[in-house]
Amino acid sequence: MPNLTGNCSQPDALFDPGAFADWVDTSENPLPLLRSFLKDGIETLKQRFLVGIPATELLPLHAWLVDQILIQACRLHTKKCAEQVALIAVGGYGRGTLHPYSDIDILLLLADETDSVLQEAIGHFISLLWDIGLEVGHSVRTVEECQEAARKDLVFITSLMEARLLFGPEHLFKRLQVAIAPEQMWGSRQFFLAKRAEQATRHHRYHDTAYNLEPNIKEGPGGLRDIQMIQWVSKRYFNTWSFDSLLQHGFLTPLERKELLESQDFFWQLRYGLHTLTGRKEDRLLFDYQIALAKQLGYRAQGPHLAVEQLMKDYYRTAGNIGRLNEMLLQLFEEEILLVNEKVDIRPINKRFQIRNKFLEVTDPQVFKHTPSALLEVFLLLQRHPELKGVRASTVRLIREHCYLIDDNFRADSSNRNLFMEIIRQPRGITHELRRMNKYGVLGAYLPAFGKIVGQMQYDMFHAYTVDEHTLFLIRNLRRFALPQYAHEFPLCSEVFQRISKPKLLYLAGLFHDIAKGRGGDHSELGAKDALEFCLHHGLSHYDSRFVAWLVSHHLLMSMTAQRQDINDPEVVREFAIKVSDEMHLNYLYLLTVADIRATNPNLWNSWKDALLSKLYTATHQALRRGLEHPIDKAERIRDVQDEARQALLKNGWTEQKLDALWKQIDADYFLRHTPNEICWHIEALDQAEPSNGAPRVLVRPHNREADTADTMEVFIYARAHALTFTVTTGTMAQLDLDVLDARIITTCHGFVLESFIVREATAASTKIDLEFRLREIQETLTRRLTEPDQVPSHRSRFIPRRLKVFKFPTRITFTEDCRNCCTVMELTTNNWPGLLSRISQALANCQVQLVNAKITTLGTQVVDVFFICNQEDQPLTPQQQQQLENTIHTYLER
Repeated sequence: MPNLTGNCSQPDALFDPGAFADWVDTSENPLPLLRSFLKDGIETLKQRFLVGIPATELLPLHAWLVDQILIQACRLHTKKCAEQVALIAVGGYGRGTLHPYSDIDILLLLADETDSVLQEAIGHFISLLWDIGLEVGHSVRTVEECQEAARKDLVFITSLMEARLLFGPEHLFKRLQVAIAPEQMWGSRQFFLAKRAEQATRHHRYHDTAYNLEPNIKEGPGGLRDIQMIQWVSKRYFNTWSFDSLLQHGFLTPLERKELLESQDFFWQLRYGLHTLTGRKEDRLLFDYQIALAKQLGYRAQGPHLAVEQLMKDYYRTAGNIGRLNEMLLQLFEEEILLVNEKVDIRPINKRFQIRNKFLEVTDPQVFKHTPSALLEVFLLLQRHPELKGVRASTVRLIREHCYLIDDNFRADSSNRNLFMEIIRQPRGITHELRRMNKYGVLGAYLPAFGKIVGQMQYDMFHAYTVDEHTLFLIRNLRRFALPQYAHEFPLCSEVFQRISKPKLLYLAGLFHDIAKGRGGDHSELGAKDALEFCLHHGLSHYDSRFVAWLVSHHLLMSMTAQRQDINDPEVVREFAIKVSDEMHLNYLYLLTVADIRATNPNLWNSWKDALLSKLYTATHQALRRGLEHPIDKAERIRDVQDEARQALLKNGWTEQKLDALWKQIDADYFLRHTPNEICWHIEALDQAEPSNGAPRVLVRPHNREADTADTMEVFIYARAHALTFTVTTGTMAQLDLDVLDARIITTCHGFVLESFIVREATAASTKIDLEFRLREIQETLTRRLTEPDQVPSHRSRFIPRRLKVFKFPTRITFTEDCRNCCTVMELTTNNWPGLLSRISQALANCQVQLVNAKITTLGTQVVDVFFICNQEDQPLTPQQQQQLENTIHTYLER
């Protein structure tokens, strides 16, 4: 973390209260002076921050600056009624620290009901503040009115607890303090319960995690509010804001106090920087500001680690520390405030641990020193005792204090290795306890390589979580496959999980799959070496150890095959089957792949990816059962699909003669690329279309037909072949806010084209539309546009997401030849701009290039699209044609 300290020079004339008051008194028109004082003061503080003066020194000065303006403005307008009103700072401003654009909340506390003179004075005072440029939130109340409002409103009583007298009669301010004291309202017990519930609600708004990509440093879990929560409860119970009082009462250790203060200082620095950078109140650490803020705070790139990634790593680790201290202190407060008079129920477990009121605790503070292995045993006991609610705060503190004992000797001890493997082998609580181990610092201490990825973010839109959080989400997903109550979520995964004999190998592969992220080099290979060494040292056989290492090394193989290759091609399936070699490797890899993708970014998972992986799994499973020495060739696969579709259609009234005639019109590859179910659906369109008048036929249905909503949809088009059919289709889909995930094109021998698409809604707004209405809208719009294929839809200006503007990638185009299928494979990597495929299709049409198949892969704000294409002679593109197409695509993308 960069050095955030500095020595603030002594306040100059600008911050001399006596001089300022004299200037106001001698000024004929104080407005310009006050306005200039505010402007100059803010600019001076900003410049001090930019040259390295820490926010901890500037925040009190900023509050003082505003204090002086408010005091002088109030003094000017309340001279005739000075004893009737007190000017009080409340809320965050009342704490005496103020960020550049934070809320300035004040209370004008009245001795009695206002009279006309006082009303007029207050009105002039508030108007002057607005004229000066201060946007204040104000309320005007008597003590009794404050008392009544505070009794009903938790937020208001909290803001009054932070009140600070600025100007006016002190006795009036003291009356307010007496009126809102715990003896009058919101006793410490009631206040604690209400604030704890308030915090839980607030955390839930941020998905109960501090590891959001764009965290709110004030309101989010582990943010400044969590520190204030500790202070509010402390104030209500001990009547002090100081962390020193918590130290004196035994709620904090000196090290924890230091950690809290350093965490607060770091977050103050971030927030001050955000306000300075944006010129407004801003508490969200948005992508737009992260790079600039990292530079402003002195972060520099180090090897493979970007400056912004280092900033965010510090953020996540600090938020984790605050969250842990907040949880620990609230538990201690609960014992002190809520449970102090309750009967203590203690039940021994063994010599080292006991259960106190459903929380696990050590029997002696020296347990970990005498028996370091107890640092792992605590998590095993939590798994074996489901009645436990957690670890007692005092024991959490001891765990943190003794993590230093987990050194090379500790890791080399066979009993500790056995304990760790026992945790992995347990039938319940694996995810919970690995998360707890990570939270308390034990997991990173036991696995130093894991410790390096704690808080490690990847600055892109593909990975939604830090590497450690992603890893633990992955293991959670694997665990859900094992539990019967979640079998409905992923039936095939749950079924496959029952076939694996050693779940621990799967969990270990998940734990190590990304452990080498951020080191440079191939993280899969580096992680495989770590996994092999770990497994051999933890008593696994050579075979099992090599198997875990293989899973780590190949954890991207299945997703890359499914998303970037044509898995309808039996040869692609065969090559994949050769790589996995047997059903055991396939089963484990399939489960790891699904869990990995779902844990990477929940917004990127959909029923189409589920179907792709399921299809590849099933096809590979069949290939392995058949034997790799007896591969299925294309002709055999086509016959099998035709026969299955034929049998289904014959049951629906079709005749052999009619099907034979239809089969002859369609290229054989059509049966290779579609399932029997899809073919039966398509045949309805072919049967009802009228080739004589050339009217297109469009079908649309949810891809997951068992769901009430459609995250992905299937679109099938049967229309007379036209050079611009694909261009019109993709342009129309862009205007309908549809993203294309998959495209397959077949041209019949009698001049018609069969286009099949998998699409999804590009914006969340479309998903709220009635499904039946949406399907009909898509079908009718495509039919209307395809009736006149010469009219290419114009590019509609669609909203470009803010995040897409931040993450920009250079466009890369590569060509390879697919000799087996007599076509060219073009891989395009570029930004996921709205309507991207529509532009690509126009480039293809312009160059007279035919699209045979397309695989669309979205990685956050980046796409990696694979197009199978050929020229007008149904041959692979020549080098000259490739160059022309590449140039044309760049031209269309730059428009």
